[in-house]
Amino acid sequence: MDANDDGVGDIRGIINKLDYIASLGVDAIWVSPFFKSPMKDFGYDISDYRDVDPLFGSLDDLDTLIAQAHERNIKVMIDQVLSHTSDQHAWFEESRASRDNPKSDWYVWADAKPDGTAPNNWISIFGGCGWEWEPRRGQYYLHNFLKSQPDLNFHNPDVQNQILSEVEFWLERGVDGLRLDAINFCFHDAQLRDNPAKPPEQRQGRGFSEDNPYAFQYHYYNNTQPENLAFLQRLRRLIDRFPGAVTLGEISSEDSLATMAEYTANNERLHMAYSFELLVPELCAKHIRDTVENLEASLGEGWPCWSLSNHDVVRVMSRWGGGYNPVLGKTLHALVASLRGSVCYYQGEELGLTEADIAYEDLQDPYGITFWPNFKGRDGCRTPMPWQSDVKNAGFSQVKPWLPVSDAHAALAVDVQEADANSMLNFYRGFMAWRKDQPLLLGGEIRFASAPEGCLLFERFHKADERQSLWVAFNLTDKAAQIPIPATLSMLDGHGLQGASLDDQVLTLPPYTGAFMR
Repeated sequence: MDANDDGVGDIRGIINKLDYIASLGVDAIWVSPFFKSPMKDFGYDISDYRDVDPLFGSLDDLDTLIAQAHERNIKVMIDQVLSHTSDQHAWFEESRASRDNPKSDWYVWADAKPDGTAPNNWISIFGGCGWEWEPRRGQYYLHNFLKSQPDLNFHNPDVQNQILSEVEFWLERGVDGLRLDAINFCFHDAQLRDNPAKPPEQRQGRGFSEDNPYAFQYHYYNNTQPENLAFLQRLRRLIDRFPGAVTLGEISSEDSLATMAEYTANNERLHMAYSFELLVPELCAKHIRDTVENLEASLGEGWPCWSLSNHDVVRVMSRWGGGYNPVLGKTLHALVASLRGSVCYYQGEELGLTEADIAYEDLQDPYGITFWPNFKGRDGCRTPMPWQSDVKNAGFSQVKPWLPVSDAHAALAVDVQEADANSMLNFYRGFMAWRKDQPLLLGGEIRFASAPEGCLLFERFHKADERQSLWVAFNLTDKAAQIPIPATLSMLDGHGLQGASLDDQVLTLPPYTGAFMR
């Protein structure tokens, strides 16, 4: 919400909506970057790690947010961007000035090849060469994202020490945790070896489209280096000095599930991690099962985090539902919250918002502008939250907002759904309250069982006493399904999903719904 009428959501806007957030039953909020920034990538290009950009408010506002969230038993996680800074950060301005200044080795610099071309074949995820020429040094610098986002050189111990100091600043200020952006990008291959080519049949996007040249390589050398593990252990030791603080890492690698397991191993690195493995274009029960089972097989005692939408992908109602589909939307809420692990819900997901259609002239995302029209960028999922259906800009702002409010979203506004007992919003509230009373959903193990194509059947159980179990089933198809149940169970109610029936160990599920049994 925009609290000061400049068209942009801000910290005061979050404060104004804390009662609504508390009504959802969430344990924590993850706030995207609010640090000082030229906003080339909406705050993911930081020019000062220790201050709030005036666009979003002030340090005092953040202190108020933390205090008022804590009064409502809501924790506050902030988005830390550690692998790179803005090119307007004072560190980079000093580093780029010469080859012999105190910060000359704080970023990834390399000489040109004899013919003047870039040091190797690394590609930016936002398109084009991952290297940019700097005439003041007569060298190239690495940028895995925009050219205005130069990569820090974590092989330099001074960089690691400084970054840990930046993190400590916020922990001392009272934040409860860190969402760590692109955390596997901190280190690069010190030998600057070329990434090998990837054959066309293996090019698949996870957070990027398959026609992006980034998909044409195996990214063995520009990210996910073994040196990162020791740094994560240093980070964890810092975090552990602040009881209750947690870390959530964003992982995008050649084998994201294996990296998630590695980065959360032995409870000495990250507390939890998430990947883009469930943020795929199509709804597929087999893919969901395979993803969860593959992670569980390698994770051991580690703790996963799942999500179906975020600020980087098309909203799940458009990706998997083909549009607003409240029956499917309720089931997807229940599904992701029934897997072992924590769950992130993206703002507006509790309303069933679809991807907004943004005209080219309204685009803000440089990613979308570069790849238009094949890829329209991330603006369609980042549009303003609709609070009221019949007021200007759906109650987000009194002035023209930074992205337009979708008419379809206004019809699904909070005030409309709060007045409808059967709405997505009220289902979400009810289900999350019910889930809090189900210890097996909160902390039990998970084990899948055989189910018809397009369906999922799994058991949540206690390892110490497997007789304590809860069975969960979902039909993700557009036809009724019958699922044989491998035990004598009875139906549970109170979760809000409708229409299932159980007769003689055969569960009948209408399209796009689910059931819970014990």
